[in-house]
Amino acid sequence: MPESEIMHPDGRFWLYLYDTRKFPMELNTKVADFTLQTDEDKTVSLSSYSGKPVILFFYPRADTPGCTIEACGFRDTFKKLQAAGAVVLGISRDTPKAQAKFRAKYDLPYTLLADVDEKVCNQFGVMKEKNMYGKKVWGIERTTFLIGPDRTLIHIFPKVTPEGHAEEVLALLKEWNKSHK
Repeated sequence: MPESEIMHPDGRFWLYLYDTRKFPMELNTKVADFTLQTDEDKTVSLSSYSGKPVILFFYPRADTPGCTIEACGFRDTFKKLQAAGAVVLGISRDTPKAQAKFRAKYDLPYTLLADVDEKVCNQFGVMKEKNMYGKKVWGIERTTFLIGPDRTLIHIFPKVTPEGHAEEVLALLKEWNKSHK
């Protein structure tokens, strides 16, 4: 597996192993614009956030255990991510109404996007066959994309483990910011 070093928040370097699985887009290329409904039932496009890094995290389903851990991690790290200049967007196949309920229940300070028809999930290549209780199902593989202010794909975090993920994204964002001043 290819590897790279990223700096841990305490100053140590991590040796980070990258998953070599293919995504439909390449690092350092422009991410195509998309438009979706938000948890507030408004329409928003990726290009609406031009000029700021975007953390786009895909999760399987609102208000399920792993998704809640991940979403609350981004909630708890939100002010630091904002201070680093980033916009946080969560995305799943849930309806705007289900997203709104999830956001309100856990007091999430960022926008949740509803990709009911899976158009954006397919654009980013996160729909995968999964094994759930011995049964094959088709669903979102938990994945986060860090997109630059000019919509360039900076980093892909595949097969995310919810615990500690937001801090991992923050560490990479801070390193990227240092090298792009």
